[in-house]
Amino acid sequence: MNTTYISDGEVSLEQAQELVGGYVTYVPIPSRPDSQMFCDEEGLLKELPVNKEASELAQQTIVGNVIVLSGGARWK
Repeated sequence: MNTTYISDGEVSLEQAQELVGGYVTYVPIPSRPDSQMFCDEEGLLKELPVNKEASELAQQTIVGNVIVLSGGARWK
């Protein structure tokens, strides 16, 4: 599973959905309050594999591809 980090520019909803492979949902990152993580809202229903890197960041089980927005990255 991929964790895509975006630190600059704008990300549209369509781009985010393409990167995660479905509808996106926000997941807080306790150790990085200035960052935002988004994953596939239906990842568990789709039985996607665990994303170990994202799970460590979120301190909870995360499945599928995720994007992490930080720094100057913003929603379009």
